[in-house]
Amino acid sequence: MELLSRVLLWKLVLLQGTAVLAFSGPSGPATAGSAVVSEAAVNWAAGGGAVLRCQSPRMVWTQDRLHDHQRVVHWDLSGGGHGPARRLMDMYSAGEQRVYEPRDRGRLRLSPSAFHDGNFSLLILAAEETDEGLYTCNLHHHYCHLYESLAIRLEVTDDPLAAGARWDGEKEVLAVERGAPALLTCVNRAHVWTDRHVEEAQQVVHWDRQPPGVPHDRADRLLDLYASGERRAYGPPFLRDRVTVGADAFARGDFSLRIDRLELADEGTYSCHLHHHYCGLHERRVFHLKVTEPAVEPRPRDSPGNGSSHSSAPGPDPTLARGHSVINVIVPEGRAHFFQQLGYVLATLLLFILLLITVVLATRKRRHRGGYEYSDKKLGKSKGKDVNMAELTVVSGDQTLYRGEDIQLDYKNNILKERAELAHSSLPAKNIDLDKEFRKEYCK
Repeated sequence: MELLSRVLLWKLVLLQGTAVLAFSGPSGPATAGSAVVSEAAVNWAAGGGAVLRCQSPRMVWTQDRLHDHQRVVHWDLSGGGHGPARRLMDMYSAGEQRVYEPRDRGRLRLSPSAFHDGNFSLLILAAEETDEGLYTCNLHHHYCHLYESLAIRLEVTDDPLAAGARWDGEKEVLAVERGAPALLTCVNRAHVWTDRHVEEAQQVVHWDRQPPGVPHDRADRLLDLYASGERRAYGPPFLRDRVTVGADAFARGDFSLRIDRLELADEGTYSCHLHHHYCGLHERRVFHLKVTEPAVEPRPRDSPGNGSSHSSAPGPDPTLARGHSVINVIVPEGRAHFFQQLGYVLATLLLFILLLITVVLATRKRRHRGGYEYSDKKLGKSKGKDVNMAELTVVSGDQTLYRGEDIQLDYKNNILKERAELAHSSLPAKNIDLDKEFRKEYCK
């Protein structure tokens, strides 16, 4: 009996190439392109912040530290008078197997190399009537959040001619003879079940942007995010510094893009690409962003009964085209401008003072010169006329007043000089008949 079970196990390995593949598992390299899973049009007001939601629990990075309990296969049985479904056995990727019912130990077997060759078929060494029912092969990948199953119905018969396999349109139906071995086929050779990769190098998220009118194949790359923590920023400079994704994106599976200080130039189509090469995940979410001008709240109108309606300004004319507003900004004068104006005033005042001094000096100088000329002219006139000697009578009382004074004068004629000398001399005054003297001189 032991020899027969080994032979059947080897046959199981040889039949892997012809096994029925009935899984709808993850896509392989042939379908590596991103599939659009959602597309939405969003509107945000300019000046605020926009958030483009891109979330997937399958992209959560839970590092596989054990490398053995992330993948597991379960075989369950339901029906056949056994009540609800019950677990028969399971096996982890490290090769550990566990059989739940004591009666099934030694009767149920799985290939130890199932997670290397992708053959998860269940072998029942001796089928009994209690083994009839619906069997399900369940593959679980806890790291990639994948859950796949395959159903097979087992029938036990006493007629050797009725033994065989058929398809009922939904699942495989296997009829075996009582006491004979039964092989329930379950094969899946997808790399996610057979290979191991470095998880952080297999997860990457891209954010792309298409300006209006630009096709998808010419989109601009904005961000690259890797599970290892590396980040790369691209895109135009006016947008690069305003787009962010949470630092714990891979821990929460939330790769939403936030755009701060939204501008009208930010309009376009944004795409979120989720790639998990290890798990076979390739998804794309598309957002058509439209930026609108911020809404202006209308000013409250005053009620006609409160007496303030006359101060309300008329509303803008809706027929006028809306243009750019011009704001006049008055810059306050600085302290330097004040000192500059003060300098102008002081300089003007100084020039005025200098001019005034010049005028005063010129006037005084001209006055002195005019006095000398007047004296000369007056004396010159007196020379040309006959002098009445009676008018020049010297009073002795006046002479005695100035005898003791030493007066130095610049006399204009000899007569005044003689009079001065007589006044200063100690001799007694003499009465001189000037008329007689002049007649003598004239007669000569």
